[in-house]
Amino acid sequence: MAGSGPFYADPTFWVAGSFVVFVGGLLYKGVHKKVVEGLDEKLDAIRAQIDEAKALRVEAEDMVIEYQRKQRDAEQEAADMVTQAKEDAKIMAETAKADLADLMRRRERSAEEKIAQAEANAIKEVKAAAVTVAVEAATSVLAGSMKGKAGAALVDDAIAEVEKKLH
Repeated sequence: MAGSGPFYADPTFWVAGSFVVFVGGLLYKGVHKKVVEGLDEKLDAIRAQIDEAKALRVEAEDMVIEYQRKQRDAEQEAADMVTQAKEDAKIMAETAKADLADLMRRRERSAEEKIAQAEANAIKEVKAAAVTVAVEAATSVLAGSMKGKAGAALVDDAIAEVEKKLH
């Protein structure tokens, strides 16, 4: 169809001419600058988002490092607390042993003192009983051998003398 009529009768000519006029009008109005500006703004926004994402990533990595450090510190502190608790328990056990041994020594001394006191009381009671028996025996012996007032006076003197010596 290339040679069948004038070029302006061909629809392709009109479509091509319309396209050139349309693109020329767009260039004249500066639409290409606005498109470039829009693309630049979009590019800047994307760069800003990328920078923000990088900053957030760095911040997240710092937080992870900080939490790992805090976790290590907490684990170390817990280990230190357990060690200190074991040492405290050991000291408390040793103190309790020493206190128990001291208490046992005091109770032993107290028991020995009570035994000594009981022995002293028993000795006193035995001496008192012996004095009483000796006095009664002396009284009956002397009463049988001595009669009358002189004998009674002699017996009383002897009893008093025996009591003084025994007590």
